[in-house]
Amino acid sequence: MYPTVAEVLALPVLRQGRPHVVAGAAGLDAPVRWAHVAEVADIAHLLRGGELVLTTGVALPDDGRALARYVADLAGVGAAGVVVELVRHWSDKLPAALVGAAEEHNLPLVTLSRETRFVSVTEAVNGQIVDAQVAELRAAERVHETFTALTVAGAEPGVVLGEVARLTEQPVVLETLSHEVLAYDAAGTDPAELLTGWPSRSRVVQVGERTGYHPGSGWLVTVVGARGHDWGRLILVCAEQTPHPPPRPTHPPHRHRVLAERAASALAVHRLVAKDADGLERQAHRAVLAELLASPAPTAELLARASALAVPLPGRQLVGLAVRPRLTGTARPALSTPPVLRELAEATVLAARRAKVSALVATDDLGVRALLALSPEANADAVLHRLATDVHEARASAPGVLAVGTTVTSPAEARRTLLEASQVAAAALGTGTERVLHRLSDVRLRGLLHLLSGDERVTAFAFRELGPLLQRDAATGSRLVQALRHYCEQGGNKSAAAAAAHTSRTAYYQQLARIEQVLGVRLEEPESMLSLYVALLAWDLTRPSEEDSPGRAAQ
Repeated sequence: MYPTVAEVLALPVLRQGRPHVVAGAAGLDAPVRWAHVAEVADIAHLLRGGELVLTTGVALPDDGRALARYVADLAGVGAAGVVVELVRHWSDKLPAALVGAAEEHNLPLVTLSRETRFVSVTEAVNGQIVDAQVAELRAAERVHETFTALTVAGAEPGVVLGEVARLTEQPVVLETLSHEVLAYDAAGTDPAELLTGWPSRSRVVQVGERTGYHPGSGWLVTVVGARGHDWGRLILVCAEQTPHPPPRPTHPPHRHRVLAERAASALAVHRLVAKDADGLERQAHRAVLAELLASPAPTAELLARASALAVPLPGRQLVGLAVRPRLTGTARPALSTPPVLRELAEATVLAARRAKVSALVATDDLGVRALLALSPEANADAVLHRLATDVHEARASAPGVLAVGTTVTSPAEARRTLLEASQVAAAALGTGTERVLHRLSDVRLRGLLHLLSGDERVTAFAFRELGPLLQRDAATGSRLVQALRHYCEQGGNKSAAAAAAHTSRTAYYQQLARIEQVLGVRLEEPESMLSLYVALLAWDLTRPSEEDSPGRAAQ
């Protein structure tokens, strides 16, 4: 809002006097709050700080100590600088004591070699300052209107941060109180550079008030929260992000402080309306997991985002984890209610914390997906068993299936272990086997078929083997497919299969005879039973849901 000493010296009204900086050049970036003509030596006690003092020097002493005291007093009250006209008192140069004292205190000392109308200088400088203040007030009013509209509309955090970045042209970050990045807008800068090492950089930035500027980092920080519950910080990065040379902080204008506080209010209201305590954190985790699944080779930005969520991926043992609710009856997993999934996610997060494991955890349509990042020295099997046990204990009233993928050591392989975990979980749900933790080796043939479920040749094989039987059930309402399933699941034991089907042996044997007739095979042949069982397992993967009839599935 205020011009600097250097900017004031560049004004035409001062350039006519041929200004020359003789000392204190390091302070030329100091803001000028006002331009003030002072022809007395003891002016310091009348100033408030930020004034550019204009003088002809006629009232200044020639004594070196007195001149040094004059400069020290001005520096002590925060004067922006001193401009001396070399016409009346000193016509050639300023006393060495005056110059030396100004250099010592980094107080800009400027000479004018031509007579200058100080009234014109004060009009120009103070007029510029007043105009800037008016512009600042108008900008603050626009900020108020903008963020009031965003608050009323319940704008998402990404929209709010995008507006902050647009209005300030500076990167902005929303983090938790534990310094994990929930959302950000890099404002056109390199996101990887913005986020690299974020948690460690953020921990050292403390401002001691709800909104404050930290000169060391160049960050404007405001606390986010409502109703006495603070849950995050909004950070406007006012310094350049280039580490070489080190960033040069730029003190933000007042309107940026107003803007940050209004944005923080909008974010707090959105959180209250959403009524989802961990919504933002889970969204941030979900976004990173989605990109890991979509990207065979993670970018530097993606790795920085994961690290900013306190989950560093390089140099770690990475394990994909899938948690699925074991639903009763014929309910489809995709119809799980959001509260169930949120509770599963919460149980997984707490279990990871107890196991001291960094993890990206998010819900999906079927359950919970996670990527665990273990230290290179960790015993992966022991950690995974402990984590799974904790999740089962937390969800004892609502059992679920936990599955893990193969442990990998490169972020480029994260996609493989995540997909494998999901496939193992889906296969494990179909087995009915209760285990603390399921792996690919546990689901065996069913797991292999899940890995191949997207292959059209597998689907074609299943329909080729079962097609006539499916069509017969659809046409007559018979349950031959189910009878075949019992037979295969009981390993060809007809008596056990009849008992599992809750059917008399005579009636069940007649069903088996019809199956052989329709399919043109002999069930006693090992290869026939194996092919049909594989076809049944493969067909299960293609059916829309358990409640669909065979006829509907065949269509």
